[in-house]
Amino acid sequence: MSKSQQLTQLGKLLSEKMQAYVMKALQTIQLSYQHTIKSWLNRHTLQSFVSLFLIGTFLSVAVASCSGKTSASKNDVNLKLVSFSVTKAAHDQIIPKFVQMWKQGHNQNVTFEQSYGGSGAQTAAVIAGSQEADIVHLALPLDVNKIQQAGLIKSGWEIKSPRSGIVSRSVAAIVTREGNPKGIQTWADLAKDGVKVVAANPKTSGIAIWEFLAFWGSVSLTGGNDATALDYVTKVYKNTPILTKNAREASDLFFQKGQGDVLINYENEVILAGKNGTKLPYVVPQVNISIDNPVAVVDKNVDKHGTREVAQAFVDFLYSTEAQREFAKLQYRPVNPTVTQEVASQHPPIQTLFTSQDLGGWDIIQKKFFADGAIFDKVQAANKA
Repeated sequence: MSKSQQLTQLGKLLSEKMQAYVMKALQTIQLSYQHTIKSWLNRHTLQSFVSLFLIGTFLSVAVASCSGKTSASKNDVNLKLVSFSVTKAAHDQIIPKFVQMWKQGHNQNVTFEQSYGGSGAQTAAVIAGSQEADIVHLALPLDVNKIQQAGLIKSGWEIKSPRSGIVSRSVAAIVTREGNPKGIQTWADLAKDGVKVVAANPKTSGIAIWEFLAFWGSVSLTGGNDATALDYVTKVYKNTPILTKNAREASDLFFQKGQGDVLINYENEVILAGKNGTKLPYVVPQVNISIDNPVAVVDKNVDKHGTREVAQAFVDFLYSTEAQREFAKLQYRPVNPTVTQEVASQHPPIQTLFTSQDLGGWDIIQKKFFADGAIFDKVQAANKA
């Protein structure tokens, strides 16, 4: 925060305290005035009474004025929501519902400052302080864990919200060109010679990490070992000449610029693109990964901004039937059981659906695959050699 902003906040705090002090003093004087006026009525002239009446009126107006100013200072709350790129459409529908609900229940206006981008890049910005998020809705729990490790979120964040902190879900989908000329049906087909894959970069994008884990797990959890999985993912990334910053850029490259034979993306993004007029054939592999998107309150920032109550209420609202139906309309697989049942027929069942825990959990995943010099870096180095 700049010095100017700090001075502004300090001035506002001093102003509020002064208003409270003055209002208390005026209320005391007013009570004293009301207590003594009866005895004055019998002993003073009409002129004295009128003078007292005018003084009392002034005091009432002053108290009301100070009270009004104190109330107004509490009317507006600004929340900073930092999320990954493809959630904007959902939040655009959910936020107005929450704002209306909070206004009705608390007579308080809530505004949102929103930021969307690659989950990895957003996480880095929150840690660096360039994004002072009150709430983060990110592509994977690993990113929230990084913010926790930086001291901004208290440990145990995942048990403070329903569904272990997971608020939206999807699975991975393989999109092909019209007629599927390369005959892509399974994960294994991505390693074929002559196939050009469009995917995002695990260093900046949440979808990219899920993609990598889907590739790896499709081998290591179906009878293969680490050696065969490494050989497979090396071939896939050799077929991926460009790694985009996030899922949205990957979609734009594939759909709008016509690059690549295959796009790996969230199932919800692929279905939504089709409903918006960009319809291409796609496959949801029967061996797939549960793509779990977490939400969390950023403890250090909400305490600094004084927004904890409203921020937590918004997080809780995201799990409501009303909010989860908005996620479902955008083809996410909801986590609310009622809404899950309502839309079950819209999503193909997955034969083998594995999770991050099946690959060892996020601490192991980070060290094994994505830390500097780990498996992903080795794959990239091998393909550049």
